[in-house]
Amino acid sequence: MPPRSPLPQRHGLDPAWMRTPDLDRSLPEPWPTMGAWLTDRLSEFIDVAQFLNDKRFVYQSGAAVAGSDAYRPHTFVWFHRDLREEASVPGKIAVVHRDERIVVIDKPPFLSTIPRGRHVQQSVVVRLRAELGLPELSPLHRLDRVTSGLLILATEKRWRAPYQTLFQRGEVRKVYRALAAHRPELDLPVTVSNHLVKQRGRMQGEIVAGEPANSESLVELETVIGGTEAVYRLTPRTGRMHQLRLHMWSLGIPISGDPLYPVVRDVSVDDFEHPLQLLASELSFTDPVDGAFRRFEAVRALPLRSEIVR
Repeated sequence: MPPRSPLPQRHGLDPAWMRTPDLDRSLPEPWPTMGAWLTDRLSEFIDVAQFLNDKRFVYQSGAAVAGSDAYRPHTFVWFHRDLREEASVPGKIAVVHRDERIVVIDKPPFLSTIPRGRHVQQSVVVRLRAELGLPELSPLHRLDRVTSGLLILATEKRWRAPYQTLFQRGEVRKVYRALAAHRPELDLPVTVSNHLVKQRGRMQGEIVAGEPANSESLVELETVIGGTEAVYRLTPRTGRMHQLRLHMWSLGIPISGDPLYPVVRDVSVDDFEHPLQLLASELSFTDPVDGAFRRFEAVRALPLRSEIVR
C-alpha cells in the first residue's frame, strides 16, 4: 500500500497512484527520466505531456513531477484522472440512519454503489462523501445498480472490519420485496435452493443442474395486486450475484422491469424510465461494537416509479 496521499480527494474520489519499479543493478536503467516512465506507462490512457505541463503529477512531498527529473526507483506518484461526462441519475439518496460509525441509506434505482466503469460520479460513495462531508465513507456490502433500497456504509476506515465481518459471516438478516406476476398455482412459501454461476463477461447468471446447492432463498407471497400482480417477500440465506432475480425466474415469476431475466433487453445505461421492481426493504443485525439490536426499513415501497423530475 502507498503512503498517505499528498493530494486531497476531488469530487469524492481519491487520487490515483503509481510506483516506479525497484532498480535492478544488473540491467541498464530502463527509463532515463520520470517523464519517460510516465509516458511508457500512461500514454495510452492520458495526455502525459499535458499532465506534466499542468503539474498534475506529484511526489509524496507534494512537489510536482517534472518530465526531465531523473528516474527514481521505488517512488510513488499521485494524480487525479479526468472524469467523463455522466448522465445524472434521478432520485434522492434517503438517509435512514446516521451515527458515528455507520450511515444507512435507501438507494434509488440506477445508482451504482461504488465508482466503477462508466459510473463514477454517479455512485453512492462519490455523491455521499461530498454531501455528508465523510471522505472515508465506504459501503459494507453492495446492491446491483438497478436494485433499490437499504445500503449500509462505514463512516471511517476504522469501523469497516467489525461491520463487514457481520456480512461475511451471514449475520445480517436481509429482506427484499419484489413485484412480479401472480401465479395462484404456485405453492408458496417455498425455499429455492440450487447452484448458481455468474461467469465474468456474461450479463446473465445461470442455474447449473446436478451441482451442489450454493444458494438459498425463501420466497413468500405477501400481497396480490389486481389479481395479475403480486408483491413477494424474499429472504436470501446466501448472497450470490443476481440470486433473487434468478430464483424468481426459476419459479416462472421473473421480477417486473428486469432487463436481464428472462431475456437480455437492449436498454441504455442512461434510460431511467423503468426501474427493476426489487427493493432491499429490511436489514437487521446485532451491532458488533455496542451489542445493540439494530433494524432498519426502506423509505421506498413497491411499486417503484421512475424518479425523473418532469
